[in-house]
Amino acid sequence: MDRLTVLPSPTDVALASARAVAGALSAVVAEKGRCRLALAGGSTPRATYEQLAVPDVGGSVDWTSVDVFFGDERMVPPEDVASNYRMAREALFERVQIPPGNVHRISGELGAEEAARRYVAELGAEPLDLVLLGMGDDGHVASLFPGSRALEAPHAPAVPSEAPVPPHSRVTLSLPVIKSASVVLLIVTGPGKAARLREVFGERRSGKVALPAARVGSVTGETDWFVDAAAAALLGEVA
Repeated sequence: MDRLTVLPSPTDVALASARAVAGALSAVVAEKGRCRLALAGGSTPRATYEQLAVPDVGGSVDWTSVDVFFGDERMVPPEDVASNYRMAREALFERVQIPPGNVHRISGELGAEEAARRYVAELGAEPLDLVLLGMGDDGHVASLFPGSRALEAPHAPAVPSEAPVPPHSRVTLSLPVIKSASVVLLIVTGPGKAARLREVFGERRSGKVALPAARVGSVTGETDWFVDAAAAALLGEVA
């Protein structure tokens, strides 16, 4: 089931999505003892991570009981400015009490084939509890791009992928792994996403999904969209 939350600004989206993440993490830890979280890369989620590190927002999270994975990674070293791990470390990990061993990064410095192979072992077989995603202007999520062969990799939890923009070489979680999560939470902001977001919701409403962002809904739980007013401007009746 889709749940759409439209908020006035990107700042409001960051705060609301951070609170939703904190609540979900705490609920899973209370129920199961541990939680498996996959973080999104890219620029939009950074503000959510920064809010999650604020004590009044994410202070209830027991980070010692959270295992953090990544939805995708660029094939760069962990200190590279393009690294999703570096972004998450600066925005979140350095600001909360999370044990280093709880953070499971994709080894971008090894190249896509080897990094994917190792990440499959790192992920294991247990489903993720919560997957965070952004959405690109073309409707991609993680490093699952429209028309990508990585979209059709049903049996591999993590797979190499090629992006149309540099750094081209990536590793991404596969579509089945994302869809098997209990909660999939998407963060979309900005007027440049409005037309594509309308297309995504139109596909989901019709049941004829093609764009990656239209295909990632959780099959076992909830799919939450946190969207600012600019990105939601064209949704109209399709939402």
